Amino acid sequence: MFFKPFKIWYALSEIEAQVEAPVEETEAVVEDQETEAVVDTKNQPETKKEGPEKWGIAHIFSTFNNTIIHMTDLTGAETVSISSGGIHVTADRYESSPFAAMKAANSVVEATRVKGFTGFHIRVRAVGGVGSRVPGPGAQAAIRALARGGFKIGRIDDVTPIPHDTTRKKGGKRGRRV
Repeated sequence: MFFKPFKIWYALSEIEAQVEAPVEETEAVVEDQETEAVVDTKNQPETKKEGPEKWGIAHIFSTFNNTIIHMTDLTGAETVSISSGGIHVTADRYESSPFAAMKAANSVVEATRVKGFTGFHIRVRAVGGVGSRVPGPGAQAAIRALARGGFKIGRIDDVTPIPHDTTRKKGGKRGRRV
């Protein structure tokens, strides 16, 4: 907007120069206009090409001590990115916090976006077995951060291992002696 009056004045001066100048100079002016047009097209934002969708699986392992987010391909065999809450905070007591889980999820989102993934399914896992069957405090924050990352989200599954009979707690016959 600021440069329009200048361009109009510049164009008028070129027209006046073409009228008074010989033909050879006119060709040089035309070449300058072509290069200027090329520069203008480079400044326009490139349109995003729609390619085939690439899906993955986000495994969230959330305990009361840490939150681990592991991104794989659909088979689960190849790791795309992995991060934990303990990497992003300094104190041990903050490893399982929602803030640490959110930071871990954001780092996984950035690494996944670079590798061309467009969507993923989420699998949330707690300790299970004889431990807690409730995910830790970082699970909800990690899911929200992944959803805000701009990806398509397929399914959200709870894959906490729950025994159908019972498994023996550690500690022996008389329990843990303190």
